[in-house]
Amino acid sequence: MSSSPTLTDMLRQSPWAQSLTSEQMARVDAETIERFVPAGGYACRKGEPVDYWVGTMDGLLKMSCVSPDGKIITFTGVLGGAWFGEGSLLKTSPRQYDVIALRDTRLALMPRATFHALLDNSIGFNRFVMTLLNERLGMFISLVEFDRMLDTTARLARCLAALFNPHINPGISPQLKISQEELGYLCNASRQRVNGSLKVLDEAGLVKVEYGGVTVLDLDGLRCFQSK
Repeated sequence: MSSSPTLTDMLRQSPWAQSLTSEQMARVDAETIERFVPAGGYACRKGEPVDYWVGTMDGLLKMSCVSPDGKIITFTGVLGGAWFGEGSLLKTSPRQYDVIALRDTRLALMPRATFHALLDNSIGFNRFVMTLLNERLGMFISLVEFDRMLDTTARLARCLAALFNPHINPGISPQLKISQEELGYLCNASRQRVNGSLKVLDEAGLVKVEYGGVTVLDLDGLRCFQSK
């Protein structure tokens, strides 16, 4: 079993770090802090000031909000190695969504001033953030279709596929260690319905359901799956 990454590991292994100068990296090392969020706790809360760019050192997060009529809308899952919140840092308004830990999670928090200093002085960092924003925009547009037009099995297929975006969740393995309960939280379905949907996707040859996780066999198939 591999050991959990340290804060230094997380920062140095992040894709954007390769474009920084030694002075810029030294500032990131000095000013980024670590925070632990227990399962069920809030990593970020809707309505609070946005003070940090957030990296997930390890664990699993759910990015979501609650509509005025009480419906929970889940945007995506955030896995270890991913960074999020760049769009919120580019604005001065409060955060527009909640981020909840689905299991014990360790975070790397880069202060707003550090984030903006990198934007102002690193072309490579700028390009990374622009790509991330573009990928998120495409994902959120697709989520509108998922929620309104697809049944549970097709929605689960798209939800799994969305986790395998290499820009949003870099380094993700086809062998995804995630419980059926956690998948239910990500696609707004009960564990029982997720169990049935996974059997359908397994029989279709798109995934292999295993104890404690799912192995993705056909990512393109998940992205375009339609229930019969």
